[in-house]
Amino acid sequence: MSKKLVISSTLLVAIFAACGDDGNNSTPDAAPMVPDAAAKKSIVGVASDVPTLSTLVAVVQFASDNGDLVNLLSNPGTLTVFAPSNAAFDALAVELTGNGGAKATDLLTPANKPLLRQVLQYHVLSTTVKAAGIPFGKAITTAEGSIFKIDSGTPPKITDGRNRTANITSTDVEASNGVVHLIDKVILPANKDIVETAQAAAAGNPGEFKILVEAVVAADLVTALKGTGPLTVFAPTDVAFANALTELGITKAQLLAPANKAYLQRVLTYHVVAGRVLKADVPVDTDIVTLETGKFRVTPALKIKDALNREAGIAGTDILTKNGVIHVIDKVILPALPPQ
Repeated sequence: MSKKLVISSTLLVAIFAACGDDGNNSTPDAAPMVPDAAAKKSIVGVASDVPTLSTLVAVVQFASDNGDLVNLLSNPGTLTVFAPSNAAFDALAVELTGNGGAKATDLLTPANKPLLRQVLQYHVLSTTVKAAGIPFGKAITTAEGSIFKIDSGTPPKITDGRNRTANITSTDVEASNGVVHLIDKVILPANKDIVETAQAAAAGNPGEFKILVEAVVAADLVTALKGTGPLTVFAPTDVAFANALTELGITKAQLLAPANKAYLQRVLTYHVVAGRVLKADVPVDTDIVTLETGKFRVTPALKIKDALNREAGIAGTDILTKNGVIHVIDKVILPALPPQ
């Protein structure tokens, strides 16, 4: 399973437990000139000395309850902060309000405070992780409690819980209580579960996962796939389902019919694995046990060999959700037993 940066700081837990209620890429700011004495200052002190982080400081001050978030980032500790630039906060205001002229100050309203607290926590880790120690491709657990991942590259890229991306524009700005990495977009925690994510894709233009969504409803698996999880779903495309219908010699109506519910449940749960398994952690040439209790294997070429020795390609990976992750496959995989 994924290596995670797990929140272990008692101070973090105490402060964040008191928090209550739980787009468009901006042009990256130039790397700031950080004072030589920055390492002797706290994260708040460092951010206060960097002009392009002034909005972050203002948002931390605004979102604090009795100064808790300011104190957290000022007191001794071993933190990592992914710090969005001023331009990133302005872009977030445009994204959330739909107003092309919005600025970050437009977000500083009492109604937005719970969201801003959650978003700030999502940018913080309780351990100091320098650039050389970033676990690329792995799930990284934040102070907010959910995850994002970072992929290597020039620059490294963060994928947040809503599958938006941010570039890391500067790394390893040291502080007395941790380290700061600068990013060009405010990252946001997931707001959709597996079912909601598939439904949103089905409603897109062009849509995808339309038959999968219908099948999940017909098989009465909506509640299971909206549960806490985490789960990993290998999601067949609409073309994959259409090809499977031809292969099985049945129509979509027959597949989704109440009389076929038991078999449909078995097929769908054969595509689900317990736990959140990102691409970087998919075990190769090893039996993977599914919720259906059957097994399949993934080859080094990212091909799935199902129980009938049929092969499916993994066409897309690491679509993050609140309760797991979705990988896209180009063929419906089948369990060992024939239709009932």
